[in-house]
Amino acid sequence: MSGPIPSYSQAWRRIVAQTMRSVSRDSPVRPFSTASSSLRRQPPSAQCLRIRQFSTSGPRFKAGGGDKLYSRTGPFSFRSAALFVGTGAIMIFCFQYEKARLERKRIVEMSKGYGKPKVGGPFTLKDVNGNEVTEKDLLGKYNLIYFGFSHCPDICPDELDKMGEAIDIIQQRAPNSLRSIFISCDPNRDTPEVLKAYLNEFHPSIMGLAGTWLQTKEVCKQYRVYFSTPPELKPGEEDYLVDHSIYFYVMDPEGDFVECIGRQDTPESAAAVVLQHVRDWNKEGKPLDTTPLPYLSTYKPPTTTT
Repeated sequence: MSGPIPSYSQAWRRIVAQTMRSVSRDSPVRPFSTASSSLRRQPPSAQCLRIRQFSTSGPRFKAGGGDKLYSRTGPFSFRSAALFVGTGAIMIFCFQYEKARLERKRIVEMSKGYGKPKVGGPFTLKDVNGNEVTEKDLLGKYNLIYFGFSHCPDICPDELDKMGEAIDIIQQRAPNSLRSIFISCDPNRDTPEVLKAYLNEFHPSIMGLAGTWLQTKEVCKQYRVYFSTPPELKPGEEDYLVDHSIYFYVMDPEGDFVECIGRQDTPESAAAVVLQHVRDWNKEGKPLDTTPLPYLSTYKPPTTTT
C-alpha cells in the first residue's frame, strides 16, 4: 500500500478512537435516561426526598387524644418546673425563718452576759393594791415592761395605747403567755390610787408598780433606764416633768432580756416581736406558764371592723 504518511496528530486521534470503540464493546456505557434527566432538572429538595429514604412509619398519636399529635418534651415538663420552683421557694422560706430564729437566739444569749443579765435584775416594788412584787413574781410568762409616769403629757399615753392593742393581739394568738408591767418613774406623784386609775384608762391587764425614790432608782439602774425625777421635793410640789427612756422591754419566762420595742413600732409589729419569741420558746420545748390572768374573767377585747 502506498499513500501519504499521516501526521503525528492524526495518528494520535486514530489510536484514541480505536481504544474507545474497544472499551464500548467490552463494557457498554448506558446513556442517561429521561428519568435521570428529569432528576437533574428537579429542585434540590425534591432530589433529597427521592434519594434519602425516611422512615415509613406515620406520626405518633397521643392515646385517647383523638387526632392530637403527641409531642415528647423529655423529663423536663411544666409540672416538673412548677414542682422545682415550689420546692425552692419552700426551702428559701425555711432557711430565712431558721436564720432569723438563730439570730434572735444569739441576741438573747449575748444579753445574758457572764452570769448576770445586762438588762433586768432584782428589784422590790409594790403594786396598786399595796402588795410587794419582786422580779421572781414575773417568772413563768413573757413580760412586756414599760417605764413612765402618769403625768406624762403625750408620749406615755401614746405608748400605753399601743401597748394595750398589742396585748389584745398577743392574747388572741398566744393566749395567757404575756404579762404587761408599768413601772412608775415618778414615785412622788404616782400613788397607788393615782396609778390604778391612770392604767385603767388603757388596758385592765397592765400591772402598775411603784416604790420609793431609791427603789425606783435601783430598778431603773437594773433595766438601764434613764430618769430625771429629783430625789427631794417640797411637800405639794408637782409642777415638774420627768425625762425617761422610751422603750418596751421584752423579758422571757426565765427573767432574761430578749429585745427592745421602740416608738417606731406599731401595735402589730410590737405584737409580732413577742409572738416570734413565744414561738421560739415553744419550739425549744421550754415550760411556759399559760395560767389565765385575773382580768380575763371580766374583760372583753374591743372588736375591730374591717
